[in-house]
Amino acid sequence: MTTAPTTALTPVPRSITVVGASLAGLSTVRALRAEGYDGALTLVGAEHHLPYDRPPLSKDFLKGTADADSLALGTAEEYDGLGVEWLLGETATRLDPAARTVTLGGGRELRTDAVVVATGATPRRLPGTEGLAGIHTLRTLDDAVALRADLTAGSPRLVVIGAGFIGAEVAATAHALGLRVTVVEAVEVPLERALGREMGLLCAGLHADHGVELLCGTGVAGFTADGGRVTGVQLADGRLLPADVVLVGVGVRPNTDWLAGSGVAVDDGVVCDAGCATKIPNVLAVGDVARVPHPFTGRHARIEHWTNAMEQAATAARTLLSGASTAPRAVPPYFWSHQYGAMIQLAGHVAPGARPRVVEGDLDTRSFVAAYELDGHTTAYLSINQPKLFNRLRRGLTPLLATP
Repeated sequence: MTTAPTTALTPVPRSITVVGASLAGLSTVRALRAEGYDGALTLVGAEHHLPYDRPPLSKDFLKGTADADSLALGTAEEYDGLGVEWLLGETATRLDPAARTVTLGGGRELRTDAVVVATGATPRRLPGTEGLAGIHTLRTLDDAVALRADLTAGSPRLVVIGAGFIGAEVAATAHALGLRVTVVEAVEVPLERALGREMGLLCAGLHADHGVELLCGTGVAGFTADGGRVTGVQLADGRLLPADVVLVGVGVRPNTDWLAGSGVAVDDGVVCDAGCATKIPNVLAVGDVARVPHPFTGRHARIEHWTNAMEQAATAARTLLSGASTAPRAVPPYFWSHQYGAMIQLAGHVAPGARPRVVEGDLDTRSFVAAYELDGHTTAYLSINQPKLFNRLRRGLTPLLATP
């Protein structure tokens, strides 16, 4: 069990460097300015792109109904008004809290009074995929551009490895583009950890509803190739799946390697207190890389959701400017997914032992709202194609008190 760090903060810093220029990093900068901070702000981003919205990458962008410009999270005018030094295409390689420096890949050292770590996460890869054309992960805009090029180049057979939300969304999009899609999942019930067995099976049924083959309970043993390009996926049970394109969606790992030797506690992410502060003075973390105690989960956790990044950014800004760790609002985690025309929404925390109960609609028609209940307390709501009722109900969710 991870122990929350003792928050260590100094007076309001005169300069702040945010490492990570995606949603969490940009939201932190916005929150700092909104709170009246007028010191120097630097935003370091490993990608050359200005901040953009990631959820459409597996859906509208991959389908071709959205372009890169439509994904922008802000305008040039807004960014000018923030008064930020943008360092894009730069990767942080070292943090030295004692010297108050962040070292970049080219050797440049940034002097700074405070650092907000917003470096996100990187997709996990499978052995044997290095250097093989046609095998993709999906996390960045450049990933999506490369995957879309393969999916629209007359390559009819896609194998998706991993039936989580990203894998399911890519499968649904590829199916809509006319590809033959097979989804491979190592566990027997996709999404069981996130939704429980019953609802995991129901959501997995969306694949079968649309003629997409789903193979569960088997892993991947390797790949076949010809001329440096993938031709098939070898399953652990001996089957060989022909493939022109492969999408690997087997989870992510937080980008924390650059923090080695800094003293920042890392344990499946940057370990923070409820105010997003680490035990190192004026070093905080937000977004997918941050492992923070959450009132709805009752434990330290990385929550890889859009709304969580926004909430943590606001919390971190208040913590930095107040000089003391600031408790976050008790906002339930919220996630949504579009698959095969279905709108899936989840709010709250599916606590171990919680059982779903349908409060509106019908499971068979894939249009319902279900409440997860534990000891008489509703811990979460799951909805498919019932957004209005879902949005009303989720506002009433309250934390299930638990020991972190």
